[in-house]
Amino acid sequence: MKKVALVAVLLLVAIVPASAQKSVAARDDYGLPELHVIKTVTLSPSYSCRPEEEFQKGYEGTALFLSDYSKRRNSPDLLFNGGCRSADEFESSTAGDDMALIADLGADTPIETLTAHLAFNKKNMAETYSKFAQQAKVAVNHTYVVLLNKSEIRGLFVFTVTNLVPNKRVDLRYAVKQYQVMDVKEQSPGFDWGQENSAVESNPVVEKARGGKEN
Repeated sequence: MKKVALVAVLLLVAIVPASAQKSVAARDDYGLPELHVIKTVTLSPSYSCRPEEEFQKGYEGTALFLSDYSKRRNSPDLLFNGGCRSADEFESSTAGDDMALIADLGADTPIETLTAHLAFNKKNMAETYSKFAQQAKVAVNHTYVVLLNKSEIRGLFVFTVTNLVPNKRVDLRYAVKQYQVMDVKEQSPGFDWGQENSAVESNPVVEKARGGKEN
């Protein structure tokens, strides 16, 4: 009996680490970012201010990819954009059905103290809710929050612009507050950015019920 118990213990010791290693390896395949840690990055040049031949190379250094997964999908989490001799902008929705949004929190919001809660309301007051849009102008010392809403990625990250050379480069300090890779189980078909809406016919069940009640 003791031998059986010993064998069982040895099997558990052998199996659990292997299972844990497999789980860690699976997470590593996605290359997910570490949360609440401030990092730095330089994006250069502005995506739309490049020679025509460079567009064939993809995003290259113009975009920030927070995970290996977003890089494999060629879906940037942040894009430094703007035409030559025009104002630079940040974008986080770059293709398909991306609905990511960005908000400029101004120059008085250090990311060291910026929590996920304060990213939506930096002073925790009724009049200081963040105003999200598809794009935001690039401004030195301003802090921004990005709400990622893509088909397979959901997340939240903040960053501050520390230096800007218009159309050429932007230096950032950023911290990721949430990042998830999701499986889409099912979705309603027919999404289209330009599709308008039409009225549906009256519900026959409701009409029948109403008619019966009146009789």
